[in-house]
Amino acid sequence: MSALNLGSLKVKDVLWPATHDSATNEIGIPFITRPFAQCQTLSMYEQLVAGVRAFDIRVDNHQHVCHGILESYSVDVVINDIKKFLSETKAEIIIVEFRTEFGYADPTDFDKWLIQQLGQYLVAQDPSVFDKTLEELLPARVICVWKPNKSAAPAPGSPLWSSGYLRDNWTDTDMPKTKFDANMKYLSEQAPNETRQYFYRVENTATPQTSSVVLDVYTVTNRIRGFARLFLSQAFKKGYADRLQIFASDLIASDFIDACIGATVARHST
Repeated sequence: MSALNLGSLKVKDVLWPATHDSATNEIGIPFITRPFAQCQTLSMYEQLVAGVRAFDIRVDNHQHVCHGILESYSVDVVINDIKKFLSETKAEIIIVEFRTEFGYADPTDFDKWLIQQLGQYLVAQDPSVFDKTLEELLPARVICVWKPNKSAAPAPGSPLWSSGYLRDNWTDTDMPKTKFDANMKYLSEQAPNETRQYFYRVENTATPQTSSVVLDVYTVTNRIRGFARLFLSQAFKKGYADRLQIFASDLIASDFIDACIGATVARHST
């Protein structure tokens, strides 16, 4: 972001490169359960250095990262990676969503813990943020969404953001064309970024299905990864480019990040 014009580029103007199930690089048992749940091979810190700026972190009631029934390291690892990166940079802004994984109880006082850990960096929940330039957010640099299963959602003005400010439409399929078409359909139904006061996420991912003989994440999601640039170009062609905001991938690669940066620059220059 430091290479962009922070003084004129607004929060709503950025196409934020994102990862799906961001902290699953060490989940499960290698070669046994890991292939069925590992959506990323890079650590949070490595993703940040590579250019990822929006994250999806699932937690269980023990305050560990998880993906379904599989548990990984403590969320402290994620927080420490974020802090390390922020300490090494001055103008990089990130969006991070923490949510309780389906089927789990919320970790006790997790919202208070997040505020304690990231307080100095947090951008307070305020819909006017979307109309602010990136420079106007500084020195705060983390938009942190907390989505509990049953606990109270963050209130307006809180250092944390409620889940209504980060929306998506999940299509559970292992077929790339089905996911591609559904993503485009749902994107077309969104209001333009200019008038919208929430982040909208599109996930360029495919999901293993129990009805299929192919169940490992790498093989299944790799079916759609190569179509990310095509999705962006089609969104521009169809007139939906002004609705793109968060674009997520499994097994993040530099080409995907470059495409998001290019789309941001292209939209801002028109």
